Amino acid sequence: MQNTGKSMQVPLRSELTREPRPWAEAFPLAVVDGRLEVRLARSDEEIARSQALRYQIFYREMAALATPAMDAARRDFDAFDALCDHLLVIDREEKGPNNVVGTYRLLRQAVAEKHDGFYSADEYDLTPLLGHPVLNPPGKGGLMELGRSCVRRDHRNTATIQLLWRGIAAYMEAHAITALFGCASLPGVDPKAHAQPLSYLHHNHLAPEDLRVRAVAERYEEMNLLPADQINARRAFMALPPLVKGYIRLGAHIGQGAVVDHQFGTTDVFVLLPVERIGERYFGHFDRGDRASRRG
Repeated sequence: MQNTGKSMQVPLRSELTREPRPWAEAFPLAVVDGRLEVRLARSDEEIARSQALRYQIFYREMAALATPAMDAARRDFDAFDALCDHLLVIDREEKGPNNVVGTYRLLRQAVAEKHDGFYSADEYDLTPLLGHPVLNPPGKGGLMELGRSCVRRDHRNTATIQLLWRGIAAYMEAHAITALFGCASLPGVDPKAHAQPLSYLHHNHLAPEDLRVRAVAERYEEMNLLPADQINARRAFMALPPLVKGYIRLGAHIGQGAVVDHQFGTTDVFVLLPVERIGERYFGHFDRGDRASRRG
């Protein structure tokens, strides 16, 4: 999920204490057409390259407002960069610092609980998820938060997106993840401008009560803006951003209430995807092969 909701006034990335990542070197590599590969960032310099891509997309192509420090560094960063794993798609035919063409930021529950929690907690009360017995069974890795996703304009195609998902799938498998979650963004800061798609999500994809996170009270924006009989479901679905549509097709739930993020110029919704809800026909997105028969 693209999460652009929590951007903290923090030192530059190089000044932060980094969570050790001994597994990064051993993370499985996927190569497409001999040109693209997906893997975890293995160094601070590679993380900086992903931050530079995020800066270009969020602050130059989109309407996000960078801090002076971000503008000076030409990188998007916050305190969670030091804790997260950074999934990269690298164009191996490009030399130099601009070869990272896609990225996702991954934060596992075990890491979040050792520090200050998940960054989505700035927008949503995550209590229903954190102790849920189905999502936190013994011997499993629990939850994983996805965020800061972006792909360079000239690589926004099926091959790059599928490669990112192959990387996410391998990471999920390696850490026995039970559910993915995060905030996905609709453009603009007026929820009423998205009355049809927000109402459609509320009436058709709201999470079950025991899994239903809710926007924090001081940031809560109503999603139930239209009665169900006034919604054209097909048009409302097509009005959703591609990322949200993709998660809905995979079986995702939506949290209650939207959140306006003025820094990034977006209206955010909470997305929860329990791994067990992912339909078999979509396992091709994850490239799990015969492992699909060993779910759970």
